[in-house]
Amino acid sequence: GAPHGSTQPPASPAIASRSGSELMIIGALGLSPEQTYEVLEAAIRAPSVHNSQPWRFLLTADSIELQADPTRRLPAADPDDRELRLACGAALLNLRLALLNAGIEPKVSIRPSAHPDRIATIRHGGPATMLSEEAALYRAIRNRRTNRKPFLEQPIGVRERHLLIKAAETEHCRLRVVSDPQEKADLRRLLVLAHQHQLADPHWVEEFNSWLMRSPSDREGITLAASGPQPEIQDAWVLRDFGKGHGHVRVPGKDFESEPLIAVLTSYVDDPFAQIQAGQALQQVLLTATTLGLSASFLSQVIEVADIRAQLQQLLGGSAHPQAAIRIGYGTPV
Repeated sequence: GAPHGSTQPPASPAIASRSGSELMIIGALGLSPEQTYEVLEAAIRAPSVHNSQPWRFLLTADSIELQADPTRRLPAADPDDRELRLACGAALLNLRLALLNAGIEPKVSIRPSAHPDRIATIRHGGPATMLSEEAALYRAIRNRRTNRKPFLEQPIGVRERHLLIKAAETEHCRLRVVSDPQEKADLRRLLVLAHQHQLADPHWVEEFNSWLMRSPSDREGITLAASGPQPEIQDAWVLRDFGKGHGHVRVPGKDFESEPLIAVLTSYVDDPFAQIQAGQALQQVLLTATTLGLSASFLSQVIEVADIRAQLQQLLGGSAHPQAAIRIGYGTPV
């Protein structure tokens, strides 16, 4: 989820909105307009389905309100807005880290029950000193990418797995690494079923194709450069063709890795608040992975198809609620 246009912020706090009109950034929480822009620029470097970036920000002198943008909903892929709230939660985690970097303790109020499009209000919670671990996560915001290319056939060590699991726990969620061979085979079966279900839905296919960028003038969605190679029959875990047949040319003999680390992020309950919380946990995991030199992509099908998600929940024991499925490994930079 790179931000629209250039990855470098402009010298002025005036930026172009999606409609092309000028949007003036005011100072918030005691920050200058330039500092406020830097905070928001970090916030939007969060993952979202099809890079839809379904968020917007309302600024006042004493608060930043993170809102969902209903015009960027994905009704076919995400009919109940679960992944929209996950994306906004990931942006919220980035925003928290950016405010810490600016010396502000973020005081966050998550309140989706008050209004469905109001995700959170962030106020000044006093001066803050950033811990070294938080500083590392903040630096990772600019380097994190969804990597749809093949990963190396290199296992992830016990220490790295522990740190990824701990990252989810810091946001009151759980990262379940699927290591049992039978569980992994069952998850792969569910992934294929969900993928086939979506391909058979013309509304999903139309929506998916509309978010694939094919022209330099396109400003929405997933670029061809970020698509990865076209999946082939031997690829077990990568099924979606984000390049529509025009993705990266696969190096001969370079298939996708046979044994990626597959993990499922789960929450203890399943409501809008928990989904926003899970989005923050998801970004904690992804940024932690980035600091460890790891890459990640998503197995979103098993979350987006409700019947399959229910089967995944039973596969994981029945009590935890799956919010995101992730493929993790050592990959080349993208």
